[in-house]
Amino acid sequence: MERAVGTVVRGLRGPIVNEGDNMVDIVVDTVLKAAEVEGYEIRDRDVVTITESVIARAQGNYATLDHIATDIKQKFNGEPIGVVFPILSRNRFSNLLRGIARGTEKVVLLLSFPSDEVGNHLVSLDELDEAKVNPWSDVLTEETFRKHFGYKKHAFTGVDYIEYYRSLVEEEGAECEVIFSNDPRTILKYTPNVLACDIHSRHRTMRQIRQAGAEKVYGLEHILSESVDGSGFNEAYGLLGSNKATEESVKLFPYNGQPIVEGIQAKIKEKTGKTIEVMINGDGAFKDPVGQIWELADPVVSPAYTSGLDGTPNEVKLKYLADNNFSHLRGDELKAAISEHIQNKEDDLVGAMEAQGTTPRQITDLIGSLADLTSGSGDKGTPFVYIQGYFDNFTD
Repeated sequence: MERAVGTVVRGLRGPIVNEGDNMVDIVVDTVLKAAEVEGYEIRDRDVVTITESVIARAQGNYATLDHIATDIKQKFNGEPIGVVFPILSRNRFSNLLRGIARGTEKVVLLLSFPSDEVGNHLVSLDELDEAKVNPWSDVLTEETFRKHFGYKKHAFTGVDYIEYYRSLVEEEGAECEVIFSNDPRTILKYTPNVLACDIHSRHRTMRQIRQAGAEKVYGLEHILSESVDGSGFNEAYGLLGSNKATEESVKLFPYNGQPIVEGIQAKIKEKTGKTIEVMINGDGAFKDPVGQIWELADPVVSPAYTSGLDGTPNEVKLKYLADNNFSHLRGDELKAAISEHIQNKEDDLVGAMEAQGTTPRQITDLIGSLADLTSGSGDKGTPFVYIQGYFDNFTD
């Protein structure tokens, strides 16, 4: 019988993960139990994803604000620090800012505007136009910003992030100055010691600041890139990808995930004879149309994945074929012609007209977005996502 369903995505409920748990065993047991209870078969090229949060929990990859403060003191010797381009997030950055402030006498916050790099807006573009402020050339003090735009609360969180971040720094006993500019080199008018806090643009930011003559330049990836007094750490990403855990601690991005995903793949193969693909996923990448927020606050969507998830999709656009190559056909003849075309498509369709409109992203980024939307970050209790038929096409 012809298949009537393509891709199927299931959020799998599993146990609450604690430090020291064996994630290979937990994921394999969860996948096999779900298949048995729900009545579906494990197939080759199925995909299971595991949210990074539960991996980090099992690893016990946590650090306190004192650990952050200690590393900041060691790197900046307690001198005033320019904190450049932080994102506006209570979950992602508030505890990091407190730890940074605890390790210095003064913080100069350089905020990008009208929004941070993941789309949290301080003001709208229309408001900039009305105030005749050019975000590419103008530098605003906090006083000037308030004069133009007043006190602005975030549409979703109800937080005035300027006031909120200032209060966090001052509560730690440090002085705080806030400025607004989209040129990171502006910070050197205030201090030669810089901590770049942006995520995806961080390498350019640090390069520009170094070339402009900064004395000390670090990024969040350099803070807790190794253990401090027994803390958790992430050798590749430091504090990037971390989340607030408690009022005095953060959970770091997981490390050394490759043995976990390969271990899950091997154990599923042993138990079922099927080769599935496995990935650890962080944030997906999609834009909220109302709040304008890009979800991608992790340094990468997937810090570890099996080899079958490498690369980008190699797909043709069905509607292009139907409207162009086979516009003269209908019904079964059209279906047969498109099926034959798919079966004989080239191995590399980059630049081909028949592939235009297909999503030009890494497979891990696409699946990561699918998994992130499915598992959610609230109380669904489904940190594992099982995907079937993702690599199928119209002919399967």
